[in-house]
Amino acid sequence: MSTIRTFPELLPGFQWQDIEVEGVRIRTATGGKGPPVLLLHGHPQMHLTWHKVAPTLAEHFTVVAPDLRGYGDSAKPEGGADHANYSKRAMAADQVGVMKVLGFERFRVVGHDRGGRVAHRMALDTPQVVEKLVLIDIAPTATMYAHTNMEFARRYFWWFFLIQPYPLPEKLIDGDPDFFLENHIAGQIKIPRSVDPRVMAEYRRCYADPTMRHAACEDYRAAAGIDLEHDAADANKRVTAPLLALWGARGTVGALYDVVETWRKKATDVQGHAIDCGHSPQEEAPEEFLHQLKEFL
Repeated sequence: MSTIRTFPELLPGFQWQDIEVEGVRIRTATGGKGPPVLLLHGHPQMHLTWHKVAPTLAEHFTVVAPDLRGYGDSAKPEGGADHANYSKRAMAADQVGVMKVLGFERFRVVGHDRGGRVAHRMALDTPQVVEKLVLIDIAPTATMYAHTNMEFARRYFWWFFLIQPYPLPEKLIDGDPDFFLENHIAGQIKIPRSVDPRVMAEYRRCYADPTMRHAACEDYRAAAGIDLEHDAADANKRVTAPLLALWGARGTVGALYDVVETWRKKATDVQGHAIDCGHSPQEEAPEEFLHQLKEFL
């Protein structure tokens, strides 16, 4: 088995391990002491997206920062029929399993981008485990697809590109993965030089793996298919955990949606705030992000 990569200079005091849940290996970083907080990253990142905020959170909480299945150094299973292995239901079950192995039956969840969609599904499927929920720079998936217009399609083109049947997007990205990755991140980051070069190098390393790029496409294909079926089946269910929505004031989600209102249609206890940044407040505006997060958690 290969050596587990560690990043003590970025996440001081953290430890790394692989946790197997129902045959799927999840790379996990843990640190700190106190009530448990699960941090779920988005696409095209991995757990190091939290490096500016996780050590501070670890002063008050036990912080668990995994790579989602398909991303980073976690396992990358085939998508299966209907891309079900990358449904947010399957991805959420992984993380509930990780927390159970670590001894946590109930915990706070913070999810950015795709991780926020995993967290939303977790709160619907296993409400007993989610004590509080923070969703970063997203509106509900079904809402965003239902209200698609030209402006949204221009800004979030990959929602429609990555869902195309295999192998079209995979083959096109194969031509220059670094170019696609770096342009994708640059288009969403509104505060220049926010992404630490060491972290960007890890993003590039992970994205260089064609199985990760395929898994990311499967994640988006699931979002445009089986995830919408699950959402439709649960149309009358509401998230019961207190929910904090945070979004970038300079980003797309805040510009195109009343973010808090979209979540009030999906949850019973919602508050929200914009942060002066783009898509990734944990990297662009970590001090303000931490202020909002610690006050809520």
